[in-house]
Amino acid sequence: MKPFQDFDSDFNNGVGKAERKPLSGKQALVIGGTGGIGKETALLLAGAGARITLHGGSSQERLARVLEAIHEREGEADGFLCRIDGVEAIDRIFSEYSSCAARAAYISRHERFISGVSHYPDILVYAYGPFKRGALDKTDAVDWQFLIQQNLAFPGCAVSRVLPSMLERKWGRILLFGGTNTDDIRGFVTTAAYSAAKTGLGVLAKSVAKAAGGVGVTCNVICPGLTDTEYTDETARAYNRAKSPPGKALSPKMVALTAMYVLANRSINGAIIPVDDGIVV
Repeated sequence: MKPFQDFDSDFNNGVGKAERKPLSGKQALVIGGTGGIGKETALLLAGAGARITLHGGSSQERLARVLEAIHEREGEADGFLCRIDGVEAIDRIFSEYSSCAARAAYISRHERFISGVSHYPDILVYAYGPFKRGALDKTDAVDWQFLIQQNLAFPGCAVSRVLPSMLERKWGRILLFGGTNTDDIRGFVTTAAYSAAKTGLGVLAKSVAKAAGGVGVTCNVICPGLTDTEYTDETARAYNRAKSPPGKALSPKMVALTAMYVLANRSINGAIIPVDDGIVV
């Protein structure tokens, strides 16, 4: 498979040759795909030929904007909104995904043959995970439940949902996103609950690799450093500049390019990969 460092320019230049689209025919679900790192990963996946289904939380405008960007470059994509506010949200997400996949297959039936259209994607990118800061002695039961549920339990549920179909197809890619410095067990002064949940994603990835790596399924975790996105306010941007080793925060696209390299390489499996300029917080 061609290294992904060229795909960013291919996408931006509108390159459409089949030989430069190694993920043609693959279906990708990007949870948290309407902004930040998730959005940039979705754009690059589309540039590599994958058909994208975007999940967003509440903004129809953001969803429409990302879909338009993909369609302008002749990528295939649709999407839906679903708040992740309880365990039933996982059922709703995969129900919506199934509807999108079935609709795409129907629309494309007379244009080309589509094989293996599934209720579950070939590629799952879970890029959603709310952050909350707070001292350990001030973190109550509600905060613990919320942060563990949103950042560990829900990604785990999503992985459990897609894994059987990936095992059956003998091919699958799962990518999760940890937090800054959660690539190893560390102590945290103001983010213990959030960071504990994100650190747990490493166990999830290594478990998938152990169970399914022999049949072509990979699961990895990328732990970004401090990253400026459209959701970052000025106070947070100033903090990110001050704490980042080069004096400049990461961009979502920088992280997404690493994500694409990981998704392209089946030999990277069960890995927990910091993309953080060597930051220590």
